[in-house]
Amino acid sequence: MFIETEATPNPATLKFLPGQDVMGDRGTADFTSAGMAGRSPLAARLFELEGVARVFLGADFVTITKTNEAEWQDLRPQVLGAIMEHAMAGRPVMAGDETEDDVEDTDPADAEVVAQIKELLDTRVRPAVAGDGGDIVFRGFRDGIVKLRMQGACSGCPSSRATLKHGVENMLRHYVPEVVAVEQVEA
Repeated sequence: MFIETEATPNPATLKFLPGQDVMGDRGTADFTSAGMAGRSPLAARLFELEGVARVFLGADFVTITKTNEAEWQDLRPQVLGAIMEHAMAGRPVMAGDETEDDVEDTDPADAEVVAQIKELLDTRVRPAVAGDGGDIVFRGFRDGIVKLRMQGACSGCPSSRATLKHGVENMLRHYVPEVVAVEQVEA
């Protein structure tokens, strides 16, 4: 098994590509602490490594965010080993219920606008964000304000707020006149 690594716009985060499905078409999973990783044996294993602050599982990649104290030269080989051991042993990436809390704050009267927003996010934004080792999740639309949550490499990235405001917000406002602003929300 050969695992590639890619830098992300977030210097504290690296993207690991094992050359096989991680989550596949089951969506994504974002773990901000070892305590939250209980439903993923892979994430739990990665949190055992000193210096791992966040684990994000994408379709075909794993994104690791390190603590400020950790150095990639030390942590990178440990992460590679843990991912390889997990895959070679045939252990599951997720166990039990894989669904996250998908509560969206929307008004049923805005269903058509919400559908347009989600379509634009899925076709124009998410592929680019996934390329950087993260994901963007729709969390709501009320009074013209789109609420989005950044995950993986994008969460905590120095440029994520600028990406939301100048990239995503401008695009959504252009295509969906009902959109006034975009706000980042936490889990």
